[in-house]
Amino acid sequence: MGTGFPQADFRNTPHTAVVPFYLYAAVSLLAGSVLLFLSASLFTGHYFNPGSLAITHIMALGWGTMIILGASHQLVPVLTEKSLYSLRLAHLTFWLAACGIPLLVYGFYKMDMGWPAKWGGRLLLLAILVYVINLFRSLQHGKKMNVHAVYILTAALWLFITAFLGLTLVYNFTIPFLPQDILAYLPLHAHAGIIGWFLLLIIGVGSRLIPMFLISKYQQPRLLYVIYFLINGGLLFYQLSFLWLPAAPLLIPACLIGTGLFLFVFYCIQVFRQRIRKQVDEPMKISLLSVSMIVLPLLTVLVLSGRLLSGEHQLKTVQLYGFVIFFGWITALILGMTFKTLPFIIWNKVYHEKAGVEKTPNPNDLYNKKLFAVMALIYLAGFVLFSAGILLGMISLLQTGAVLLTGMAFLYCLNVYRVWKHKPV
Repeated sequence: MGTGFPQADFRNTPHTAVVPFYLYAAVSLLAGSVLLFLSASLFTGHYFNPGSLAITHIMALGWGTMIILGASHQLVPVLTEKSLYSLRLAHLTFWLAACGIPLLVYGFYKMDMGWPAKWGGRLLLLAILVYVINLFRSLQHGKKMNVHAVYILTAALWLFITAFLGLTLVYNFTIPFLPQDILAYLPLHAHAGIIGWFLLLIIGVGSRLIPMFLISKYQQPRLLYVIYFLINGGLLFYQLSFLWLPAAPLLIPACLIGTGLFLFVFYCIQVFRQRIRKQVDEPMKISLLSVSMIVLPLLTVLVLSGRLLSGEHQLKTVQLYGFVIFFGWITALILGMTFKTLPFIIWNKVYHEKAGVEKTPNPNDLYNKKLFAVMALIYLAGFVLFSAGILLGMISLLQTGAVLLTGMAFLYCLNVYRVWKHKPV
C-alpha cells in the first residue's frame, strides 16, 4: 500500500486519540496567521509585546506542540512495538491542553497575568505531566528502547521544564520574587522549549520517519547518539551557566548545538542519497526543506551570541529568529509530515477491515495534491516576504507576507478537513 509504516509490528492507536490534536493544530495555525496579520506592525518594534507573545504561544503550543503530541501517540507504538499505555491519558492530555492554551494566549494578548494566564499555565503543565507519564509507561512496557524513543522521552522532559519555567514567569508578573527582570529569564524559558522540546523531538522523530518514508537503507544510531549528547550538552551548559556562570561565553553552547545540527543535516543527506524510493512527493520535499531551514535560526543565534549587533539591528534579528523558528523550520516540517501521517491514520480508520479483501485507495490519495502544491508555493512566498519585512522594517511587506501565510493556513485547514471527512469509495 505504500503507507510508509511497517505493518508487521505496528500497533494502531485509535484515531480518536490522535486526530483531535491535528484538528486543533490546524485551527491554531489559522488563528496564529490571522493574528500575525493583525499585529504585523508590531514586528518593527520590540519583541516583548502582547501581540508577539500571543502569536508565539499560539504557534508554539496550539500549532507545533499539539500536533506533535498527537503524532507521538501514533508513533510511540511503532517504536516500542506495543500499544500506547493509556488511551484515557491521551484523551486527558488533549482536553487539558485544549482548555489551557486559549486561556494562556488570551492572558498574553490582554497582558492579563491574573486567573486566565495562571489557569492556562496550570492546565497546560498538568497536560504535559499526564503526557510524560503516558509516554514513560508506554516506553517502559515496550519491547525495546531505541535511540528515537530516548529522544522523544528526553524532549518530553524538556517540555515539562519549559512549561514550569513559563508558569513561574507568569506568577512573577503579579508576585515578583525573581531577582532579575522577566526579560532576563525569557531566553532560559524559550531555549528550553525550542531546543529541548522542538529540536530534540523533531530530530528523534524525523530520524525515524524520513528514512521510513524514503525507504532508505541508511541507519546510524551511533551518530544519532552523538547528536543527542551534543545538543543536550550545549543546552545544559547554557542553562547552568545562565544560573551560576552568567559571564560564560554563549558561543560554547551555540557551537555544541550547531555541531549537532550540522550532523543531523549530514544524516538526512545520507538518508536521501541511499533511498530506495527515488521519487519524492511534495509533502516530503517540504519536510526536507525544513531540515535546511535549521541553518537560519542557527546563524541568527551565532550573530546574537557573538554580540555583533546592537540596538535596532539586534531587535530585528531577535524578531527574525522567532519568526524563522515557528513559521519557518517548525511549520515547514509539520506541513509536510501532516500529509504523510494523517492520511494513513484516516485510511486505517476507514479501510482497515477492507484491506486485503477488496481494492482500496492509497493513503496518499486522501489529500488533494494540487491544493497542497498551491499551499506550498503561497507558504514559501509568504515566509520570504515577511522575513524581508522584518529585516527592512517595511509594514507593507509584513502585511503582504502575513496575508499569504493566512491563505496558506486556510488551504492547509481545507486539505486537513478533506482528509478527516474522507468517505469509503
